[in-house]
Amino acid sequence: MDAFHPVNCGKVMTGDYTFAPCTPAGMVEMLKYYNISVKGKHCVIIGRSNIVGKPMAMLMLKENATVTVCHSKTENLAEITKQADILVAAVGRPKFVTPDMVKDGAVVLDVGINRMEDGKLCGDVDFDAVCEKTSFITPVPGGVGPMTITMLLKNTLKAAE
Repeated sequence: MDAFHPVNCGKVMTGDYTFAPCTPAGMVEMLKYYNISVKGKHCVIIGRSNIVGKPMAMLMLKENATVTVCHSKTENLAEITKQADILVAAVGRPKFVTPDMVKDGAVVLDVGINRMEDGKLCGDVDFDAVCEKTSFITPVPGGVGPMTITMLLKNTLKAAE
């Protein structure tokens, strides 16, 4: 149901799949729900994992976005992220994305979930510092995580049919 079987991963690459990977599918559904247009937009994804980064790139391409995937070896990362109409942070580093990395009015989707020394949860985006620059931003906790669970349930129901 998580859509990570190698056959399904191949289908995601071709855009001909029945089961979408849950976290990326949840983000796409969220964008649709809030009427955030993806078509023709520049989507920058920070993170190239098989669970989020790569499948998110494929789902955004299917939605007709222009996609750039960045990672830990990307040079001049902030220059690239500042070009993003839609920025997806999936790096696993607390508060990694700062205001200088975000274009005014960008949509920011924070996939990260990190525990701070004080025990509080935070995302990969410095939410308080970045939120003033965005047109839409997901909180952590309570943003992408519940959508992941929802998509897992959707895949389960689809498989049961």
